[in-house]
Amino acid sequence: MTEAPSYVISFYYRKILVPVDGSETSLKALEFAVDLAQRYGSRVVVAYAKPKGSIEKEDPIVKAKERLKDTRINVFYKYIEYDPASSSPHSALLREVIEEGYDLVVIGARGRTLFGEIGIGSVALSLVVNAPISVFIIR
Repeated sequence: MTEAPSYVISFYYRKILVPVDGSETSLKALEFAVDLAQRYGSRVVVAYAKPKGSIEKEDPIVKAKERLKDTRINVFYKYIEYDPASSSPHSALLREVIEEGYDLVVIGARGRTLFGEIGIGSVALSLVVNAPISVFIIR
């Protein structure tokens, strides 16, 4: 006799943060997080950490919205601005994780770095080391 599946995991990952920077790996991480959300009823928040006052040629949030245009779940989008003189994308995202009560971070292994031989980027590594919650890395 087969038991019905348990959805205990849905209580562990209710709120998922997906940092994006417009790179393909960050968008793959977004697709993975959305799949989790569809299966377990999680809430997905897509965030872009940017220096105050900066203007991007290509907005990563716009790219994320385009990637998810056919998705049937609600995804929330958020810009996190930080002062580059006293902060960094790593610390801005870490502060977001702690202050907003996320249960999971799903992040691409590396973003728009120029060095292809780097296996994991500094933002992903910083979150893995410092976040008080689980961090899922997508390669």
